[in-house]
Amino acid sequence: MTIGPRPTEHGPTATLAAFAAGLRSEDLSGEERHAAGRHLLDTLGACIAGATGHVTALARDAMAEMGKGGAVPVPGFAGRFDPLTAAWLGGVSAHGLEVDDGYRAGSVHPGAVVIPAVLSAAAGKGVDGRRLITAIAVGYELSTRLAEAMHPASRNRGFHNTPVVGVMAAAAAVGSLYRLPPAAMEMALGIAASSAAGLFAFLHGGGEIKRLHAGFAAREGLLAAVLAQKGMTGPRGVLEVEDGYFQAYSGMEAGDRLVEGLWPRAGGRPLNITRCYVKPYACCRHIHPAIDAVLAIMDAEGASGDEIATVQSATYAIAEKHAHGDWRDMATAQLSYQFCVATAMRHGELSIRRFDDASRSDEVTQSYCEKVAVTIDEECQASYPSLRSAKVTVTLRDGRQAFRFIDEPSGSARHPLSDEALKEKYLGLAGPVMGIERAQRAAELVDRIEALDRADDLLAALARPQA
Repeated sequence: MTIGPRPTEHGPTATLAAFAAGLRSEDLSGEERHAAGRHLLDTLGACIAGATGHVTALARDAMAEMGKGGAVPVPGFAGRFDPLTAAWLGGVSAHGLEVDDGYRAGSVHPGAVVIPAVLSAAAGKGVDGRRLITAIAVGYELSTRLAEAMHPASRNRGFHNTPVVGVMAAAAAVGSLYRLPPAAMEMALGIAASSAAGLFAFLHGGGEIKRLHAGFAAREGLLAAVLAQKGMTGPRGVLEVEDGYFQAYSGMEAGDRLVEGLWPRAGGRPLNITRCYVKPYACCRHIHPAIDAVLAIMDAEGASGDEIATVQSATYAIAEKHAHGDWRDMATAQLSYQFCVATAMRHGELSIRRFDDASRSDEVTQSYCEKVAVTIDEECQASYPSLRSAKVTVTLRDGRQAFRFIDEPSGSARHPLSDEALKEKYLGLAGPVMGIERAQRAAELVDRIEALDRADDLLAALARPQA
C-alpha cells in the first residue's frame, strides 16, 4: 500500500483506530495481562524515582509559576495537578532517569508516555482496573507498531521515536479508556499527529530536553483524545495520507505490515507488550549489550576494573554514535558509551546513584573511560534492529583476552528479568521516595490491578502525602 492523497476506511489509520476502540479486557490473554501489570509496575518505579530528579523539579516549578493547580495525583509527587500537567509531569519523571522500559524493534519507550497519560485520564472517572490495563495494552501496541514500522528511517532523520509515536499511542490509550468509537478514535489520531515531535539533537549537548519528550507526548495525546471526545475533527487517514505522518517522519511508502494480524484478533502472536524489555541498568539501552558482556567477563575471570587493559566493543552504528559524547551532566553521562561501561567496570553495577556529580568526576572512572573503544561491526549492523548486539573483547593487563557476544541484552523478552527481580528494581526506585512500606502497598495493588473497582485507589497509594 503506497501513501496517497485519499485515506480509506481500511487503511492503516482506520485499522489502528478500530483496534484501539474495540479491544476489551476479555480479549487479552493471561500472558498479555501479566505483561501489562509488569510494565505498569516498572513504569511506576521509574516515575516515582524520577519525581525527585533535577529536571523534574525544574518542570514542576515551571508549571507552578504558571499557576497550574488541580486534584490529580502523580506517582512520587506531593502536590496535585490538573490532568494535562499531571500527564506531563508523569511522563517527564518516568523518562527522567533512563530506567524506563522499551521496545527494541522500534527503539521506543512506550511506558513513560502511555502510562502517565492513562493514569491522569483515569483520575476521578470511575475507571476500574481491567479497563486501565486494557488501555495500557492499546497504547503499547500503537507505540510499538508505529515505531517498528518507521525505525530506523525516522531515527536517521533525527527524530526521537518515543515522543513522535508516543503522542499517537497516548491518544489511542486514553481513547480506549474513554471508550471512543472508531470514528472518534481516528479523529484523536489525526489531532495527535500534529503534535508529534522530538529531535535527537540532545546527543550533541543539552541532554536534559530528552527528559521532557515523554511528558510532551503524554500531555498532547491526552488532550487529543479529549478534543476528539468533544467533537473536534482531525485529518482522516493521517498516517498514510499525502502530507501526513509517514511522509513527514519516516518516508515509508508501505503501511501494510503496520497492521498485519492486528484486528480483528484471530489468534497468532500476542500483543507487543509481551515483547517489551525492562532495563536492569540506568542508562541508554544501546549500551546494555556491552555492559552485560563486560560484567560477565569480569565475573568469569575474577577480574577487577584495574586488571582490565582495554575493552573493545564492536556493535551497530546507532549504538556507536553514543561513543562520541561527554558526561558533563547526568543526562549526557547516561548516554555515554564510555562512561557507562567504565562505571560498570568500576562498581560492578549501574544504578542511578552512579551518575551523580561525585561519580562523574571520579578519577578512577575517568581513567577507565580511556580503556573503552567502540567500533561498528558489519554483522551487528546487519542484524539491527532485529537484534541489539555487541561483540566485546576484554584484554587484561596480564595479556589474557576474553570474548563475549551478546545477541540481546538482559531484560529483553529473550532474556527477561524475573518477576522477583522486577519487584526488587521497583522497590529500589520507589522505596527511597515513598518509604518501603508505602511502596510495597502500591505494588500489592498493582498485583491485583484487575480486581480494583477504582483506579483512583492506586493513584492515591502512589502519591506522596500533601504537606
